[in-house]
Amino acid sequence: MTPSLDLSPRPQPEVDRPMIAVDRAIAELRRGQIVEVTAPERRVAMLAAEAVTGQSLARLAALSDIPPVLLLTGRRLAALGLGEDEAGAVGRLSGPECGDAEQVSLLANPCAEATASLRPEPALPGDRLDQACVTLAKLARLLPAALVVPLTAPTADRLAVEAEAVLRHQVTVARSLRPVAEARVPLAQAENARIVAFRPSDGGIEHLAVVIGDPDPARPVLTRLHSECFTGDLLGSLRCDCGDQLRGAIAEIAAAGSGVLLYLAQEGRGIGLVNKLRAYQLQDAGFDTLDANLQIGFDDDERIYLPAAQMLDRLDIHKVRLMTNNPRKVEALARHGVDVVERVPHVFPSNDHNQGYLRTKARRSGHLF
Repeated sequence: MTPSLDLSPRPQPEVDRPMIAVDRAIAELRRGQIVEVTAPERRVAMLAAEAVTGQSLARLAALSDIPPVLLLTGRRLAALGLGEDEAGAVGRLSGPECGDAEQVSLLANPCAEATASLRPEPALPGDRLDQACVTLAKLARLLPAALVVPLTAPTADRLAVEAEAVLRHQVTVARSLRPVAEARVPLAQAENARIVAFRPSDGGIEHLAVVIGDPDPARPVLTRLHSECFTGDLLGSLRCDCGDQLRGAIAEIAAAGSGVLLYLAQEGRGIGLVNKLRAYQLQDAGFDTLDANLQIGFDDDERIYLPAAQMLDRLDIHKVRLMTNNPRKVEALARHGVDVVERVPHVFPSNDHNQGYLRTKARRSGHLF
């Protein structure tokens, strides 16, 4: 088996302070607290729309003479008929609805009832600080929506985070990944296997590498990038093909003699488990898998693949035969310096529950089946 990675104790690199501030802001937002987001020429106090209550909204409104504004993605605004459907865009809604916690919930959450009864004014374009606020809600795995009021000065007892630190957070975290633990774990389909855990320097969530056999770094390594899927991988959900792809990849790599499967912590194409369950609810109402994400306000795929490239580099793997049906993964790895010498098809039979899901992936996402 390939020699283990060097996991000997060493001085922990100093963690980037803005990275810590973003982590703390994420925790505060999930607790329903107000955080400050700053840019060189503007500062706002922010609440995640999902966590807004009458009390927290009153506290937010009391911080400024200007009423709260609701920030929504272009995707969500288009679903409401209040803006253009533009990937990455953020718009600003103002009006009495933004001062009412129940109506904010209706605007932000497509799974709420009676959204059609609301008639706010069309949105105005948001700026980079507004984008950072919505990005912060996404990083917290909450609905991609935020309530903000402008501030004229910092507040001493409230956490503040820089907008640019939020916008570059995923890249910063990915670049800091390092192996922290490794163990031999015989698998049902691959007895000669070990698992290597990679953790970012801020102590955040780990990604895992399942190394099977003894990959030769001098040759292209059979590789699978697999995004975690609680429902498919663990529970055997029939709504997707993730469980089949996970176990099938392990079996195929074992049959080939060696390779690696990267198990990436990006549930639901990067929107998180709770939002994925919301998307399922919308699918049951008639939306396909992509439109369900867009109704919530997410892009059709929120994942990034820099973590995978960093993990492969740490494993001394620079050329891969990539097991995927998704051309985006090939392009993303190549963009991050990994030489994808071959795309290896990775197709499994459909069932009555996931046929529509697979058709949508092929027709709208370009998957090759």
